[in-house]
Amino acid sequence: MESRSASVFGIDRSLTGKAWRWRGGNMDLSDGPAGLEDDIVTQLLLSRGVPREDLERHRNPSLRAFLPDPSAFRDMDAAAERVAQAVMTGETVTVYGDYDVDGATSAALLILLLRDLGHDARYYIPDRLLEGYGPSGEALVRIAGEGSSLIVTVDCGAMAYEALEMAHEAGVDVIVVDHHKCSPQLPRAAALVNPNRLDESDLAAGHGHLAAVGVAFLLAVATVRTLRRRGYFESRREPDLFALLDLVALGTVADVAALHGLNRAFVAQGLRVMAKRDNVGMAALIDASRLSRAPTCSDLGFALGPRINAGGRVGESTLGVRLLTTTDADEAQQIAAQLSRLNDERRSIEQAVQEMADLQLGRQHNRAVIVVAGDGWHPGVIGIVAGRLKEKTGKPTLVIALGADEAGNGKGSGRSIPGVDLGAAIIAAREAGLLMAGGGHAMAAGLTIAPDKLEALSDWLDERLAADVSRASAGQAMLLDLALSPGGLTPALVETLESAGPFGMGWPGPRVAVGPVRIVKADVVGADHLRLIVSGPDGGRFKAMAFRSAETEMGQALLHAAQGRRLWLAGRARIDDWGSRPQAELHLDDAAFCD
Repeated sequence: MESRSASVFGIDRSLTGKAWRWRGGNMDLSDGPAGLEDDIVTQLLLSRGVPREDLERHRNPSLRAFLPDPSAFRDMDAAAERVAQAVMTGETVTVYGDYDVDGATSAALLILLLRDLGHDARYYIPDRLLEGYGPSGEALVRIAGEGSSLIVTVDCGAMAYEALEMAHEAGVDVIVVDHHKCSPQLPRAAALVNPNRLDESDLAAGHGHLAAVGVAFLLAVATVRTLRRRGYFESRREPDLFALLDLVALGTVADVAALHGLNRAFVAQGLRVMAKRDNVGMAALIDASRLSRAPTCSDLGFALGPRINAGGRVGESTLGVRLLTTTDADEAQQIAAQLSRLNDERRSIEQAVQEMADLQLGRQHNRAVIVVAGDGWHPGVIGIVAGRLKEKTGKPTLVIALGADEAGNGKGSGRSIPGVDLGAAIIAAREAGLLMAGGGHAMAAGLTIAPDKLEALSDWLDERLAADVSRASAGQAMLLDLALSPGGLTPALVETLESAGPFGMGWPGPRVAVGPVRIVKADVVGADHLRLIVSGPDGGRFKAMAFRSAETEMGQALLHAAQGRRLWLAGRARIDDWGSRPQAELHLDDAAFCD
């Protein structure tokens, strides 16, 4: 929810070029809490669109409060009946997952569910470089030939027309569990469960923000209910579905799914499950990420998720599923260590591609959609680079690795900005004959393109999305939730703010303005991070970090032009627990001069 009120503190152009505005109501506590109508958490919830009459449900989001009846989704009952039949008759089942975190967690969830039901399932994760995204007909036919009578695709399959037709002709049933954008015509499947089907009911369509792992969890609920109705649990215990929520939380956050409604409940409850460390592989992953405490929401996106992704990006695509389904602590430790090494390798490859992509930005300044491409770029890191360029330019961005297959075609990955549906545009471009393959959702998309279509695609995207990008860019402002004096930035405040979480896409973390301050010390740490020590007239003193910002206009201004001047700083309040006692610090998004 964006406020159109006057600029906060009169700041119409900050060091990042933005006006500062309140996200919701005015919460200026820099002169004390006088005049605050509600407590801080209530105001945070209201400013994120929660109706006042629904506040209590959102204060502590639970599955009981947010979980819909899975039968509201088209084909869900058919899918549950088919999985239940396979369990009761002992059929061979293969789970076909994507190679990213959402795919790995979705596949692991169904494998663990079936294992708990007394039924071992196989899995198949395609190689990103050799096979590409989504199910291939050849792989499905081969899986059928190896004895599987049921294949469940997760996080892929919604657009796999030829592959699913080949599977049908081979006599194998395929259930598609996906969340990507669909076309009006659906591929042939025994069931296709996807809240983004164009023929979906209003209730189910309201859950189009779910990651695939969330849809897989709903299928798990429906399957257990079907088996219960059939009397399957008269002689055996029912599986603990809540124990799978750590997987749902990881896949949801890592796939940058919007954290409102059901997703917020999934993540809030999933973090509690994760803290118990019952999943051997998840515990090893936490340890490999060098976390000495229970993971937070941001840890899922920045520590755990990238390690699972590294297997599919630059290593072996099955490592994530193997880790999350193993019961052997030694094996889990070995796989987690291998994923950490691959993640380090991924960072090195990513940096090289990032530097080459940056060189092309100068030729893109008039474009509404950034499209950069290069020979030899590793397809496993182009999505990350697209995200970096999107953050740098404020525009939807596609990064394309040319020569990614034997025919010399390009593999592309895109990231978008709020208000611009990139997935729908990529599907339309495919239907217009500009792409060999393509799909995605509003904020992310993937594609395959012939090199001679590259310029035509850039022009087409510019024409189609220019108005959307213009509207989205015009509405951009630095939205603030709270303003404080320097002494008000305390660990207790951080704890209060975090209680309105979990935060992520669609449920933004509270942005705090702190000031006025003066810079005591400014230096560059690491590769490109800016560290500030600042103090205020009230005696408050704290550390502020601006990551990957030393070379930006804001970073240079804070390093050189801001010395001796009074500033407002804006960002996320965090806890720095490295010292003898926890201290509050600020992770900077923006800064502005007071005079």
